[in-house]
Amino acid sequence: MRYPKNIQQGGTIGFVAPSFGCQIEPYYSAFGNAQKKFREMGYQLQLGPNCYAGEGIGISNTPEKCGQELTEYYCSRENDCLISCGGGELMCETMSHVDFERLKAAEPKWYLGYSDNTNMTYLLATICDTASVYGPCAAAFGMEPWHLSLTDAFGLLKGETKEVHGYDKWEKESLKNEEHPLLPYNTTETRVLKSFLGRQAAGAGQKIQFSGRLLGGCMDCLVNLLGTRFDKTGAFLEKYKEDGIIWFLEACDLNVFAIRRAMWQMEEAGWFRYVKGFLIGRPLCFGQEMMGLDQYQAILSVAGEKNVPVIMDVDLGHLAPMMPIVTGSLAEVRVCDNDITIRYDYR
Repeated sequence: MRYPKNIQQGGTIGFVAPSFGCQIEPYYSAFGNAQKKFREMGYQLQLGPNCYAGEGIGISNTPEKCGQELTEYYCSRENDCLISCGGGELMCETMSHVDFERLKAAEPKWYLGYSDNTNMTYLLATICDTASVYGPCAAAFGMEPWHLSLTDAFGLLKGETKEVHGYDKWEKESLKNEEHPLLPYNTTETRVLKSFLGRQAAGAGQKIQFSGRLLGGCMDCLVNLLGTRFDKTGAFLEKYKEDGIIWFLEACDLNVFAIRRAMWQMEEAGWFRYVKGFLIGRPLCFGQEMMGLDQYQAILSVAGEKNVPVIMDVDLGHLAPMMPIVTGSLAEVRVCDNDITIRYDYR
């Protein structure tokens, strides 16, 4: 696994928009404030041509132009890391126009983004053997003040952070809107982890510890990539089978039945054959129940049969805040009741 160099003080942060750009509010103002904050911290900035574009369908521009921007800016020596402007809907089409051979040959650099950016973070690991950070997109860094999760994410890019912890509260409904684009997370809900060993719920005070190589992202995107020419998951799993895999998964548009179908599909494709544990983020359909199926049984239908730790309602994904996850890295996870710690090991 290749690990990028850390961004140094005074270095250049690059911004790209392979999914949505920041052309509308509240993202426009939030992105502008993020740039202001980074400049005040002493960093230089390099904006890709699509950062404020709104010409595409579900992405900032045409797939060709988005793929070109992503390839050129990743391979450029004029920036030291890349932060994606946002998530979106059709970044998969961008991937058809990314030159992965050039990315593999380029000096690795940190790429930060989540949701639709799974298309990049997952493929960087499985195709290019390069670590990336599954975490907040550019506009989030415009909030006042920063949530600790943003400090953690930027700390990973700087090399100052090698361990992240869960956060006490989470946001069920955002208050950010066009009139209030810089509001921080509206953290009203107390984090309550649900931990299982196989299908058996962990007991109170039970300490759970496991390690492996982190792989995953947004399930909406993962099952879309599965079986395509970009799906090199099998080779990745065989290469790192001695480490085993910690799958981190979360869902955006999927309902509880779609989550269960996604788990079945990944299992039948052999993706979980060397699993050492699961980290499952709060899905956007949090609390949904359909025909007797809830978000927990949707996961345990497959994960519960693996006789490994399954930690659910983790700070990960679309219901902020999210622990930044170094995709491709070795990691040790420690859980006890509602406390979770992930320690990264760059080997």
